[in-house]
Amino acid sequence: MSNEKYRIAVLGDQASVLGFKALGLDVYPAETVEAAQEILHRLAKSDTAIIYLTEQLAQGLEPEIARYKDNLTPAIILIPGKGGSLGIGMANVKKSVERAVGADIL
Repeated sequence: MSNEKYRIAVLGDQASVLGFKALGLDVYPAETVEAAQEILHRLAKSDTAIIYLTEQLAQGLEPEIARYKDNLTPAIILIPGKGGSLGIGMANVKKSVERAVGADIL
């Protein structure tokens, strides 16, 4: 087994991600899609295994998220932002399950 150490990052607006710092996660505040895009690509090239991304920013980053979808790392997981859930994260989970199982079981 490898001794590599992977990191977990949280990317989103400052109000949504700041609390994750207390959990020991790497926090990357971004207020614009452009800033988030740059951070996302930088994290994907680093030793980051999981990136939690707010749904609000994910709306503007669909091509970038699709680019990493089939890669082992980073796993990009959508989370609700300060404004609540937009349902995008759950829709992605349903699509993944349907693709894996062959039917919508959720």
